[in-house]
Amino acid sequence: MAARPGKLPVPDNPPLKTTDYKIVGKPLSRLDTPSKVNGSAIYGIDFRVPEMKYAALARCEVVGGKVADFNAIAAKQMPGVSFVGKVGDSAVAVVADSTWNAIKARRALKLTWDDSANKDLTSAAIFEALRNADQSKAVKFFSSGDVSKAVGKKIEAEYQLPFMAHAPMEPGNCTAHFRGTECEIWAPTQVPQDCRDTVAPLIGLKPEQVKVNITLLGGGFGRRLEHDYAVEAALLSKAVNAPVKITWTREDDMRCSTYRPVSVHKLSATLDDDGWPLAFTHRIIGPSINGQKGSQPVNGVDSDFPDEASFIYPIPNVSLESVVTETPVPLGWMRAVYALQMGFATESFIDELAMAAGKDALEYRLHLLSKDADLKYFDATWRTSRMRNVLTLVAEKAGWSKPPAAGRHRGIACFGCFSTYAANVVEISMENNEPRVHRVVSVVDCGRVINPNILEQQIQGAVIFGLTNALRAQITIDKGRVVQGNFDDYQPIRMNEAPKVEAYFVPSTEPPTGVGEPPVPPLAPALCNAIYAATKKRVRALPILS
Repeated sequence: MAARPGKLPVPDNPPLKTTDYKIVGKPLSRLDTPSKVNGSAIYGIDFRVPEMKYAALARCEVVGGKVADFNAIAAKQMPGVSFVGKVGDSAVAVVADSTWNAIKARRALKLTWDDSANKDLTSAAIFEALRNADQSKAVKFFSSGDVSKAVGKKIEAEYQLPFMAHAPMEPGNCTAHFRGTECEIWAPTQVPQDCRDTVAPLIGLKPEQVKVNITLLGGGFGRRLEHDYAVEAALLSKAVNAPVKITWTREDDMRCSTYRPVSVHKLSATLDDDGWPLAFTHRIIGPSINGQKGSQPVNGVDSDFPDEASFIYPIPNVSLESVVTETPVPLGWMRAVYALQMGFATESFIDELAMAAGKDALEYRLHLLSKDADLKYFDATWRTSRMRNVLTLVAEKAGWSKPPAAGRHRGIACFGCFSTYAANVVEISMENNEPRVHRVVSVVDCGRVINPNILEQQIQGAVIFGLTNALRAQITIDKGRVVQGNFDDYQPIRMNEAPKVEAYFVPSTEPPTGVGEPPVPPLAPALCNAIYAATKKRVRALPILS
């Protein structure tokens, strides 16, 4: 059906429809739901081709470690094994007639690793390095006024966030078929073009000789922006001259992955006699994802900051600074990336200021946003009126003006990223000194909403994702290795823990903006602010249940 209109001439300045939509704004069902329900949906881990072989890789679990030597005699004698060999400097692959046989043979390998580079690395040492980072290297990436001239009551706080794993339910996997002058790949990837361009030179082909087919993803969250699993599959297919499917185990995925970077946040504010901030400073100290991958920070700032590290309060004097550090731990983009870090620190600290001033947390924020203002931030412009509307709606839907039920406590937070405004109200009780989340009300202003049904699903998923991160998610390093290995020590939210999630949006005719990530950043601070309301104890380090 698309062939005929594809032949029509492209008009100059075509009129765009602004009313009488038949699809836009309607809560339509997803087209892929039936196949996911009946099991016919093909994820990467489901994909098969005739005469396919299966591979499992032994990877050095010490950060930066390499293969020193290996003995494959026992592995080669295992059932179904057809190939054993190195893949790059840090892994040894076993290819067999089934994934299970490949995994069993991998266990029979006798491996010697060169893990000298980072064998003594620990999380404690990493955080100590952040706190001792050269503060003279701080780069100011947003400012207004002059924070040094503000006089009043000084409030200071420090927040920290750990490494985190993407932990998708579907572990890394990919199928590749190298055919000499071409290669075909079937991958659960978020970036097929990048996957193609990375694989091609490594197997001696041009990008146009590599075809990437996208399967369904069993969770991505940024992990599938990487191409390691596709590279492994393509190299092995070339080595054995057959289609090869690699499958990572859960432990592979947890311990040999890329991670959301650690960070330490130093914040301070100067309050006037009424408790309103005259000055606000926020210094984020941590490694740069883009910097580690070879794209050096622009003027000392990671290139993702403009979309993610926003500040939406028109305080007279503001200074946002970055101190970029280095880490050998491999870094990767994870849902909400730096916005998750900035949102937790900023919105927790705003709550501290409200409490110091003896004011309601909602009213404090609304007062800061009370005057209409357009805040220029890199190439974006943030409007106080839009965030004010989001806060007003989330408070209304959550019943903020009424006291919560006995034993219940609420927290609120808001944040802007990817040109979308978001706010959450989290309602909890405390059980055995731990928070039990009963209800989350989430509101976004993401411009014109195309499909309210999809929007609701995105918000619900973001809330559950954010709760997992806030409550228990952390990757710790000991003796150069990731400690966590499976969902027993990197626990997601269970069904019996999932709260009621209410999703709303501010009606708008503005151009559509992001929605998959913006509800995540205000979740952790809203939860921690609720914990403060219940206990009068401030949570300044995630995860809460560490």
